[in-house]
Amino acid sequence: QVHLVESGGGLAQAGDSLTLSCAASGSTVNLLAMAWFRQRPGQEREFVAVIRWVRGDTEYADSVKGRFTISRDHGKYTGYLQMNSLETKDTARYFCAADHNYSDDFNLPSQYEYWGQGAQVTVSS
Repeated sequence: QVHLVESGGGLAQAGDSLTLSCAASGSTVNLLAMAWFRQRPGQEREFVAVIRWVRGDTEYADSVKGRFTISRDHGKYTGYLQMNSLETKDTARYFCAADHNYSDDFNLPSQYEYWGQGAQVTVSS
């Protein structure tokens, strides 16, 4: 079992920056993927970014490419999502997800076994 705890959400204005953190604990030794998804009320969970835990390769949704950066501190078992140039459409609850496998279908929520409780990000104009 892997336990994930997000932090760093909050209120921001358009153009501001926020950084989300995701601390992993438990059976983290063989962790291979950590991702961020977001969900707006009444909508499905949407892929944001993923990182291969060991190699550090990253993938991004087109909607955040160039603005968001996913990273991880391997030794601290903590992942990060640096969000720059925030837009009102980025308002959502952001979830950290992790798995012991890295899937080619990394953009699908079903590919991740472990999830955090989510952190709300609200961007005003």
